[in-house]
Amino acid sequence: MFARTTTSHRVNLSLVKELTRADLLSQLDRFPGTKAIVWDEKLTGPFGLVAEYSLLKERDAVKMVPLATGRLPPLQVDHVMFITRPRVPLMDIVAENLFEEDRLLTAGGPRKEFHLLMVPRRSLLCEKRLEEKGVLGNLATVDQLCIDLFQVDTDLLSMEWEGDYRECHLDGDATCLFHVAKSLLTLETLFGQFRTIAGKGPTAERVHELFKRMKRETVTAAEAKAGGRDGAGAPSSVASVPLIDSLVLIDRSVDLVSPMVTQLTYEGLIDEIFHIRNNSVQFPAAAFTRATGGAGRSDSPAVARETKTVILSSSDDLYAEIRDKNFNAVGPHLTKRSKAMSAAFEERHEAKTVGEMKQFVARLPHLAALRESLTVHITVAELLKDATDEDEFRDPLSVEQDFLFLSNVDKVNHQLLDMIASNAPMPKVLRLLCLQSLIAGGLRSKVFETYIRDLVQTYGFQHALTLQNLEKAGLLQPQTGRPSYPTLKQMFQLTREEVSELNPTDPAYVHSIYCPLTIRLAQWHARGDWGKLNDSPLPLPGGPAFEEKQPLPIPLAKKRSSNFDDDPPVTLVFFIGGCTFAEIAALRFLSQIEDAATEYLVATTKIINGNTFLSQFFQPLERK
Repeated sequence: MFARTTTSHRVNLSLVKELTRADLLSQLDRFPGTKAIVWDEKLTGPFGLVAEYSLLKERDAVKMVPLATGRLPPLQVDHVMFITRPRVPLMDIVAENLFEEDRLLTAGGPRKEFHLLMVPRRSLLCEKRLEEKGVLGNLATVDQLCIDLFQVDTDLLSMEWEGDYRECHLDGDATCLFHVAKSLLTLETLFGQFRTIAGKGPTAERVHELFKRMKRETVTAAEAKAGGRDGAGAPSSVASVPLIDSLVLIDRSVDLVSPMVTQLTYEGLIDEIFHIRNNSVQFPAAAFTRATGGAGRSDSPAVARETKTVILSSSDDLYAEIRDKNFNAVGPHLTKRSKAMSAAFEERHEAKTVGEMKQFVARLPHLAALRESLTVHITVAELLKDATDEDEFRDPLSVEQDFLFLSNVDKVNHQLLDMIASNAPMPKVLRLLCLQSLIAGGLRSKVFETYIRDLVQTYGFQHALTLQNLEKAGLLQPQTGRPSYPTLKQMFQLTREEVSELNPTDPAYVHSIYCPLTIRLAQWHARGDWGKLNDSPLPLPGGPAFEEKQPLPIPLAKKRSSNFDDDPPVTLVFFIGGCTFAEIAALRFLSQIEDAATEYLVATTKIINGNTFLSQFFQPLERK
């Protein structure tokens, strides 16, 4: 049973947002005069979480332009600021923009200054590319915007790093891990020293080592700055009282099964079917036209193609109530809230005195907001129900659940072959194939060959590189040894035959029958059983687990005890390689249950689902 909200009363993650916003605005303030910002499209969403357009406009940012090839639109401004990720292909686009602007200036166009900000770090390789293109000198400044974390919600941070898992595990690029460690240093600066750091997986161990090295370098720099004076042994910016007790680093490679499993929470299903991008999602506008009583236009072809953007966040009280519920529990909850709202509106007929009328009028804004929110979420729930009632959704879900219960995972699945033969969307097919491979510890050679042959025959040889990437990443491969999933399933009770979806008592409700291994690991840590992970008779994925206690100075330890002894400890779970909304919901559930042992905060390199996770491995061959 849920007992309290997910908002931490100790850790104010909005400080991260304020820090990020201050960094962005300070860069804008460096250049007096009107400005146009040319955005890398992958950054517009994350920065939209930080600063609204109205705030940027106050800093004379009068125009926002997407980074695209060709010539920039006409810009009557003093400064043009390119804000991009440090990627060489993006530098080619910047170079093309600058070259076209140079030609325009030669023809007598207005003069303006150009600036380049790379997020989160300046890249010499990118600067060299601009130099090769002959446009580096056209830039008045080249700098970096050192932003690693974005606040997504009151209990959720994300780096929004595209392709992080592929970079680390396939390309051998550890840049992302450097920035994870750097973000941890920022969090310690804001919220105090982590008392315990635990982790599992090779990237978790690498981040831990980088983090310790950065701390040593910070302390050394602080000592040098203080000239060796007493008390200079730690950075002065670290919060006086530690607010986050434990940090748990989890490498995604420890649990690759969970992203492949369909999320069955309200928020998770929205992400699976419509894809949530930085708290916003696009739905068919026609559904909302019908819901609000619109006539005629909703069936026209033009309206059928239109979309409606809906912002999803805990600032919407109703959404905060239902987002982490299993979808089967959402309908009854919306019905209950709708009846309560109708009853509240009916109270106006019972108000007889002036005081009672004033009380009702004071409640009207809240009731109007609730009515609007109910209309939105009832419409969204209907869209989800229509999608989940389709055979295209239910049949793969049935296959998936059979795999989770170890049913015929060592054989060719004929439903999967039928999906391939019917030319079902390739990501959906690959997701099920990867799930079977991961659960079976790889596919038997004949099974593997059958699937690969049918995939190539149906979808074409141009996907050969994609299949090769999946094999290299260990997602879809021939069997090489004993599978670990059966042991994990038993050891951590990953599957449950009966799970209450309406009144859950176990986090397995987020997938109806399955609890992510990552969540069980968090539960083991909360119980103090982290060290026992290394006692398993069969080595668990990701290598040995590690745990380190960071001793606090005695005065800080006493102050922390006197302030927070009656509160449950706060644990930050940091997913390296991405996490799903289902995993976030499961951790919130563990925070909210009665007598919760731990209050959880979540950070991740990227919020993912099975489709978005696999998309980073897609590499179709170009046809000549």
